[in-house]
Amino acid sequence: MPTGESRAGGASGHGGRAITRVWGHPVVILPTAPTRLQTVPVMDASRMTTVHSKHAVVAGLPAEERAPSDPATLRAAARRVRKEVVRMVAASGGGHPGGSLSCADLLVALYFSELRVRPEEPGWPERDRFVLSKGHASEALYATLAVRGYLPTDELATYGQLDSRLQGHPDMTRLPGVEISTGALGAGFSAAVGMAIGCRMRGGSERTYVVLGDGECQEGEVWEAAWVAARYRLDNLVAIVDFNSLQQVGWAGSEPGGREAPWSLDGLAALWTAAGWDVRAVDGHDMQAILTALEAVRAVGERPAVILARTVKGRGVSFMEGRPEWHSKVPTREQLALALAELDEDH
Repeated sequence: MPTGESRAGGASGHGGRAITRVWGHPVVILPTAPTRLQTVPVMDASRMTTVHSKHAVVAGLPAEERAPSDPATLRAAARRVRKEVVRMVAASGGGHPGGSLSCADLLVALYFSELRVRPEEPGWPERDRFVLSKGHASEALYATLAVRGYLPTDELATYGQLDSRLQGHPDMTRLPGVEISTGALGAGFSAAVGMAIGCRMRGGSERTYVVLGDGECQEGEVWEAAWVAARYRLDNLVAIVDFNSLQQVGWAGSEPGGREAPWSLDGLAALWTAAGWDVRAVDGHDMQAILTALEAVRAVGERPAVILARTVKGRGVSFMEGRPEWHSKVPTREQLALALAELDEDH
């Protein structure tokens, strides 16, 4: 992909349709498209908006629809979520601890501060929508929903059992609070785009949030949906990429047993920018920075926004951090005890 400014040639008429050229390729602009082609500069990391921890709390949500959102409280909630994650994986004998631990801070920031939701009324029509597109991290979603009050925490012990509401991937037909069944990478993101379009058509005020994995962004379906979202100028849509730089299957790294990162931050930022999205980067384990980024994207108009959250796979458990085998490995009894002890500490 070329760097620098995107290049668009002049448009010409053809059968009632406008034809332009982008990077030398002809592009047909249908009559329903904006009257002018939007050209967006490709952004490298040095030019990207980086969010620092200046202030924390997102204002404006009614108290009954959000939980306490000071960073210390949220960090404690995230530690609790992580502890439930490793317990669930150990008890069930299966799961995805690495990616669940990496996105725990993001889910807690959303459910305890940003999302306008009512846990006691999961189907409330005016709720904000959330989609976990990286559906294999279901343990993080279930634990967050339990800590937020959607289901009893005791129910987490049923994870993965035959008749449980908590299956290996989120199932909207079983668990209230799950907006869409996910697991096929990219499909959840497409559904989120559809939800945002549906809200626009209804004239609703709810917003849609979706968490993707960085490896998931290799799916072509992600980019098809991203271009559609930009075309419809969905400023009620926020994507968050769990940029943990480690996927289950990928190119071998320079170290034995290591993996190459699926993307560079520059490269992934450039693609989202070229697709017409507002792009910013954030430390995905800095709770204040996450909240500040979520507040900032509310001011973005006329286009969707994506937050590239730099995270660590296996975050919070020293022997899991940055290790590809913990994508889906089950801790032993001894490892579980060690993990829970480490997660008692405030990082």
